[in-house]
Amino acid sequence: MTYLLDTGVWLWSVGEPTRISSKARDVIVDVEQEVFLSAVTAWEVAIKVGSGKLQLPEPPDLYIPRRMASQGLRTLAVSHQHALTVFALPGHHRDPFDRLLIAQAQVENMTLITADRMVERYPVHVLWAGR
Repeated sequence: MTYLLDTGVWLWSVGEPTRISSKARDVIVDVEQEVFLSAVTAWEVAIKVGSGKLQLPEPPDLYIPRRMASQGLRTLAVSHQHALTVFALPGHHRDPFDRLLIAQAQVENMTLITADRMVERYPVHVLWAGR
């Protein structure tokens, strides 16, 4: 099975891991699992840091790759197919970052690790990370 981290869960995993359910935390730290972090998350984090909505101990271009490497996460790029799949998604969620992560999980047949209840309304495999 392959997993895709949503942005909030990834940020918790590097800053506040106790906020994540034990089942999700076990998957994230298990080196035998294929866990991916999307370029969508890098984009979202960069925007939020740039706007002052998120603070990191170092710039995103250093913080993200260093944390990914330390966690053994794989990179998932955004393809045209991912972006175009967003069009077919129901309008349950307005957040463009989350919608693109959902589309990626669908296209790549991944399980999305999330703590966002709205995501469960979509036809996508979810591993609940909330407590």
